[in-house]
Amino acid sequence: MKHLIFGTVIFAAALAPSFAAAQEIGIQACDDFIAKYEACVSGKIPAASQVEFTNALAQWRTQWKQLAADPNNNMILTGICNQMQQQSKASFTPYGCAF
Repeated sequence: MKHLIFGTVIFAAALAPSFAAAQEIGIQACDDFIAKYEACVSGKIPAASQVEFTNALAQWRTQWKQLAADPNNNMILTGICNQMQQQSKASFTPYGCAF
């Protein structure tokens, strides 16, 4: 059973970058943040901790995609994503990530 779960996690991780690229938000600030966040998580965060960060990003992406469906939310989303980038800059500095 452990091998099945581990294999599923590896398979999902291998698909994540291509799947993620297909799910752009359409708001430049958000798409930039997501790209930097994904690069940090996949390149700098220890593998044992990546699932936590990947799950958080999946939730944000879903929420932001829904908000982006209404053009009236563009300014709100830009502010949210800029704020997330600033917060992440401080949080991910110990990992050597650049935001």
